[in-house]
Amino acid sequence: MCGVVGYIGHRDAVPVLLSGLTKLEYRGYDSAGVAVLNEETDTINVRKTKGRIENLQNLLLTSPIQGHLGIGHTRWATHGAPSDVNAHPHSSNDSKFAVVHNGIIENYMEFKEELEAKGYKFKSETDTETVVHLIDSYYNEGMDLLDAVFKVLDRIEGSYALGIVCKDFPDTLIAARKDSPLVVGIGEGENFIASDMPAILNYTKNVYLLDDKEVAIIKADSIEILNDKKEPVKKEVFTYNWDIEAAEKNGYDHFMLKEIYEQPKVVKDNISSRFSDDGKSIKLDGIKLGKKELENINRIYIVACGTAFYAGQVGKFLIERIARIPVNSEVASEFRYKDPLIDEHTLMIVVSQSGETADTLAAMRLAQSKGARVLGVVNAVGSSIAREADDVLYTLAGPEIAVASTKAFSAQVVAMYLLTLHIAQELNKISPEEFAKIKAALEELPSLVNNILTKAAPAIEKFTQKYIHSKNVFYIGRGLDYIVGMEGSLKLKEIAYLHSEPYAAGELKHGPIALIEDSTLVVGIVTQEDLFEKTVSNIREVKARGAKVLAIAMSGNTEIEKYADDVIYIPRTHWMLTSLLANIPQQLFAYYMARDLGNDVDKPRNLAKSVTVE
Repeated sequence: MCGVVGYIGHRDAVPVLLSGLTKLEYRGYDSAGVAVLNEETDTINVRKTKGRIENLQNLLLTSPIQGHLGIGHTRWATHGAPSDVNAHPHSSNDSKFAVVHNGIIENYMEFKEELEAKGYKFKSETDTETVVHLIDSYYNEGMDLLDAVFKVLDRIEGSYALGIVCKDFPDTLIAARKDSPLVVGIGEGENFIASDMPAILNYTKNVYLLDDKEVAIIKADSIEILNDKKEPVKKEVFTYNWDIEAAEKNGYDHFMLKEIYEQPKVVKDNISSRFSDDGKSIKLDGIKLGKKELENINRIYIVACGTAFYAGQVGKFLIERIARIPVNSEVASEFRYKDPLIDEHTLMIVVSQSGETADTLAAMRLAQSKGARVLGVVNAVGSSIAREADDVLYTLAGPEIAVASTKAFSAQVVAMYLLTLHIAQELNKISPEEFAKIKAALEELPSLVNNILTKAAPAIEKFTQKYIHSKNVFYIGRGLDYIVGMEGSLKLKEIAYLHSEPYAAGELKHGPIALIEDSTLVVGIVTQEDLFEKTVSNIREVKARGAKVLAIAMSGNTEIEKYADDVIYIPRTHWMLTSLLANIPQQLFAYYMARDLGNDVDKPRNLAKSVTVE
């Protein structure tokens, strides 16, 4: 959840660290800090403060530090409230060491008691402070630096991405990783560490991807990587193709708005490269999932968290409806604790934008340990899921900086469309004529998304003023419309901070309708034409109880205007593709509501982009 960055080289470290932290702020923004080794005074100077990176920048203006080796951190609090003292980096009592950490040390309390008995004084409430004192303890007992680090890593339980500096080694930055992402950036006469690639894109696109239990000994002109047995590991250089501009706002007020408007291109990129040359079949990036493999599968799970889970729900619905295979869609944080039925005949599809989601990773590893085949649907190339899954379908969304996911969701939904068509075709569950019809509709999707962004967006912005004082919002729909309503409701909660709940429209009379009162806002999604009349009936029920209804409907279904206060129309398309189009107005509605309420759209309170701790 937190962001870690480190630098060693010929530049002044502080601007590099601040640049990296600014790019990583979506990972956490409760507090921030840097530690820089000053070679002239032989001291590690720490500056840290509660709040955003801007607060740290202001602190460094009034209390500057300099040096060519440093580490930085932006925090999402897990142990201890956001405060100056709980902010990272943390230092040893003798100021010999400084450490930054992303992850959770599960057994830190036993170390804290052990260290306090030795006389160590703790300043913070964090688990991380035990790490720096433990390293210092072993080092002062006579171990060399590496032995002390390895001893600590062997003892701690949990997850970590660590950056470590020691004033006795002004030419060395140490990094270590287990279950939390960390890359080592490769420069010329300089090197870097970062939790995520955007932090160092200004300086390099070449990295080493650290695997679990690996330690990197980094100098300005060399990088050595060791496994947990202290054996050298030979790593291939990985080159990111993302450009710097992709991680900038490019004139938009917020990253979220920019990423909403990038969706026509993202959808096009995912569709255009996934059909065979003759257009009669799907290409799944070399994934071998033909009739023989599918007939050997007796159970499919789609496992994910948050927005990715709702994309997976779309996949479940379509695979069952079109390919006629039963699918279980599961929240990763629950899946791993229910002793799921998994064997060598199980296919697990895991969906994650970052490829580092802790619960999804754990669920994937559990499935693999029981013999399942895992297909990862991920955006981040080189991520843990991408490296560990048996097969990978990349979603080609590029960097997504805003915490609330938009274009990544659309890309994941397109991936579900493609997987559905591929499976259905391999099992002879779809005719060539129907396949061609859906293919033609898919190819129209980018222009249809663009149509919504250009024609519907101004009206949606106006609706914001009408509904901005809503205290409770309900999203209702049936079938795919219910699924897309879950995602719309989540977006409104995430960034507008409004109480919002999605319900299957047919379930209203089983309890939720008791919550409807005068002026309650109900977003009614009615794009499924075979369910139109039934959902309209439910809309009439909430209208009769005083609700205000904002409907999302397919173009041409003007009957909805009789029952809704306002209607947003999406272009007509094949029924299976409506989820993607119906979600675009929901994204815009949530964005404008959050903006006009004065919220920080890109960095909503209490949230972080990548949930890399359990």
